[in-house]
Amino acid sequence: MEFGLSNDQSLLQNQVARFLKEKVPLDLVRAVAEGRQTDRIIWSELTELGLPGIMIDESLGGLGLGLLDASIIAERLGYGVTPSPFLTSAIIAPTVLQLSKQREDILSKIVTGETRVGIAFNQAIRPAHESGFEIKNGKLDGSLLFAIDSDADYYLVADSDKTIYLIDRNSAGLESIPLSTVEKTRSSAELKFSQVEGDKISDDPDIFDKAWNAGLVGLAADNLGAAQCALDQAVNYANQREQFNRVIASFQAVKHMCAEMAAQLEPCRAMVWYAAHAFSDIPEESTMMASHTKAHLSEVGQFVTRTSTEVHGGMGFTDLVGLHYWFKRCGFNRQALGSPELLRDRAAIAQDLVP
Repeated sequence: MEFGLSNDQSLLQNQVARFLKEKVPLDLVRAVAEGRQTDRIIWSELTELGLPGIMIDESLGGLGLGLLDASIIAERLGYGVTPSPFLTSAIIAPTVLQLSKQREDILSKIVTGETRVGIAFNQAIRPAHESGFEIKNGKLDGSLLFAIDSDADYYLVADSDKTIYLIDRNSAGLESIPLSTVEKTRSSAELKFSQVEGDKISDDPDIFDKAWNAGLVGLAADNLGAAQCALDQAVNYANQREQFNRVIASFQAVKHMCAEMAAQLEPCRAMVWYAAHAFSDIPEESTMMASHTKAHLSEVGQFVTRTSTEVHGGMGFTDLVGLHYWFKRCGFNRQALGSPELLRDRAAIAQDLVP
């Protein structure tokens, strides 16, 4: 059996890679991170490629492709630390809305780039979290931290029972407060609810879990791309930087650092592909694979970006090189949608290893 990308998927990956290299250089990433630019111009460009509709049915104007195709794109976006709402608007939101057969109007607007949908799943992922909201008479009261995408037009909000509500950003009583985090290429917000009316999208826990799985695979793919770029930068630097009239790539210690990064990272690509494949074709393995994959990539991404910084020496800590963007991206991804510890517990439960 040969398991790999099809010709069409390879072409898609290469097209996205070329586009990002030309249109989203590090200077633009830096401008977004420093608040001198927003990610809307990038999202507009990605919309012209049809990427927001990658997982949306063709009848609604999308491409009708699967999570594996979306993961290929997510990997390239991670490689370029591209600021965009791809994870929420192109992966998680379409999964929820299509499985629940709700709000086709929003799906159509996601395809055209008119609408962005953020997510706030923390209460369902960690019911004991210090922030949270209550539902009384169909209205939300309380707050949620770290909703992903502070510029979203709508938010998908999940409660402790995994019931999902759609909240219009302009709803009376809703306040969205941008949060300042170390990760500047993906925005977060605190949502405060005061008698906010929510449109119940789904009360089926399976729909939440499937959307969660899709998001985990998307984050793992993003981490894969970010770590691969950090490795590539380390190797390139080591082949150029000279000490004692020799490039540092000839030093055994540096060789070992680069080899260890490559050895840890290379198996991860097949792991991400298989998790994406399981999502659509082996549903009984989806929760286990998505949780293990994201947990593993979180740790590998952290190791690779840290080691790459060490290979660069003092240069690695400067804004000129920009390695900190990849390091912080992997740091944010590590905690988003569940820490490695939480996800391994989830995988163990899915395998009936623990109650």
